[in-house]
Amino acid sequence: MGTILIIDDDAEVRETMLSLTRRMRLRGEAVGTLAEALDRLRGGGVDVAFLDVSLPDGDGLSVLPEIKALPDSPEVIILTGRGDPDGAELAIQGGVWDYLLKPSPLKQTMLTLERALKYRAGRRGARAPVALLMDDVVSGSRRMRACFDAVAGAAGTSASVLISGETGTGKELFARTIHRNSARADKPFVVVDCAAITETLVESTLFGHRKGAFTGADSDRVGLVKMADGGTLFLDEVGEMPLVLQKAFLRVLQERRFRPVGSARELESDFRLISATNRNLEQMVAQGSFRNDLFYRLKTISMNLPPLRARAEDIKPLAVFRVGRLCERYDMPLKGFDPDVFQVLEGYDWPGNVRELFNVLERAFVAAGPARTLYAMHLPQDVRIKVAKAQIGRGRAVASIVPVASVVPNVETPVRPEPAVDTAAVPSTSGEPGVLLPAGMFAGSLKDCKEAVERRYMTELVRRSGGDAQRALAASGLSRSHLYALLKKWGLALDGPVGVSAFSPSDLSDSPSEVFATPTDRGSAGLSAVSAAYRSEWSKNILRDELSENSDDSARSMTKSSS
Repeated sequence: MGTILIIDDDAEVRETMLSLTRRMRLRGEAVGTLAEALDRLRGGGVDVAFLDVSLPDGDGLSVLPEIKALPDSPEVIILTGRGDPDGAELAIQGGVWDYLLKPSPLKQTMLTLERALKYRAGRRGARAPVALLMDDVVSGSRRMRACFDAVAGAAGTSASVLISGETGTGKELFARTIHRNSARADKPFVVVDCAAITETLVESTLFGHRKGAFTGADSDRVGLVKMADGGTLFLDEVGEMPLVLQKAFLRVLQERRFRPVGSARELESDFRLISATNRNLEQMVAQGSFRNDLFYRLKTISMNLPPLRARAEDIKPLAVFRVGRLCERYDMPLKGFDPDVFQVLEGYDWPGNVRELFNVLERAFVAAGPARTLYAMHLPQDVRIKVAKAQIGRGRAVASIVPVASVVPNVETPVRPEPAVDTAAVPSTSGEPGVLLPAGMFAGSLKDCKEAVERRYMTELVRRSGGDAQRALAASGLSRSHLYALLKKWGLALDGPVGVSAFSPSDLSDSPSEVFATPTDRGSAGLSAVSAAYRSEWSKNILRDELSENSDDSARSMTKSSS
């Protein structure tokens, strides 16, 4: 019996989904906040989680990395009334099983749940976890765990692998790690730098040549493809491969046969192909600068390495690892780190990623000389200057967007405030001016007050950021997904208001049993659109009518014995 966790702030949706799980002979549990959900998920034993996006204490999408990083993470199905293409993209990238919109047909919800449970059972029984040789791979971040899973999957096959990522993220290191953990580990790992091979010699370099094949060919030469026979051929920066060679190489991938330059006889090579690129190959295919048939053969297994700025928690272990290796190389005692060093390193955006970090640390190591501790002063000046400028810039951005005078007394804001028609000053016992809060705040609940302040903040954020998303993100401190969720919640957009239609009974299907709909999810204007009596009746009858009359054979068999 599988365990299903419903995470939704609407009580009727929770009760309806619990009824569904009971009729499918599954164990169901329900919570209304992210905090409760994370506490339950950390306890383990959950197979599938239905996750709403808009919850009282945060955005459901923002906790996906934490959920997927759990030791026995459940399959996650998004069930939300706020359809958002960007949100769906973020969810799928975060590893969700499916993204369902309210209203969602009951049959579709059941089928999705059945498939998720079947997939989870198959994944558990596939094979036991294996220990990987991860020499020189240093990371503890959640975002890198998906890459480790991809390494484990790729190591067990001979399928082609495409590793993408910015320059300096460690693409060759991961390619070597896949090779070391594969059945070809004792065979050659041959690197082909596609960006460094001249077009006139590329065929000779890859396929080899016979003596006298062209001017300067004084002897036979074995090509890199043949050198990789039995092992792994690594094409670094494959996006730089000229079109004329892409066609020839496509045949090599299909047949594993090639002809050296000047030879009449074909040779064979049993190699495993791993490619890497810092370019967008899909965009190059659309532009006609990269063959689509070659692209699809390269990416049987794909892996994207996140940039260092997206996994700042890896900076400290990487720094300790690198300095430790430098101390070994120069036969010096281990050096310690002053906390200010990590503060500077974590404040830098690292356009060169791990490669740049290692270079900066080596420069600091040399500057420190025999000193036993690295200080921020040992770091290169250009790095410290960029961090200082970035901190000052962020401070100015916050000062220009956030209405400071509404938060801190006696601080003037350079922008003329709007008339405070919907605010009231809370008196201060110290005699100082009070903080501006919604008028009539004590007539409602704390939640009502928070909602009003949040709406006013988001409206002012949109106005003062001038439509600049990066500026709004820097000032608010929100993640991109959370920012867009709040904009949708209040009917706003960075380039102006967007229409948020009210929820009305006409939005429903003719049969109430066809929907999982909640006014809360469809916008605050919908709170008065559906009567409580209608929703109560819908909640009572939705499962009885749909499951007894319209369910397919598999659903009927699962609910047969339940009343």
